[in-house]
Amino acid sequence: ITDEYQLSQNYPNPFNPTTVIEYTIPFTSYVSLEIFDVLGKNVYSVHKELQSSGRHKIQFDGSKLVSGIYFYTLKTTNFVQTRKMILIK
Repeated sequence: ITDEYQLSQNYPNPFNPTTVIEYTIPFTSYVSLEIFDVLGKNVYSVHKELQSSGRHKIQFDGSKLVSGIYFYTLKTTNFVQTRKMILIK
């Protein structure tokens, strides 16, 4: 159990075609994870859902995307953070 929010760097990074995104939330809360291309277009979204406190993992499959830089953003009621990842095919 943790007392802070944390959005970890995806691994592997760069990736082809899948990567894992891990995050930790200290309280049960609504969580949204979105992935954007460099132009700001949303290419993947886990809609807001209630999640329990603790560590969570999402495996992202980028096989339908082109090579490039992408950004992923974790949003909760009290926290927002964005990180960068690279897809190489």
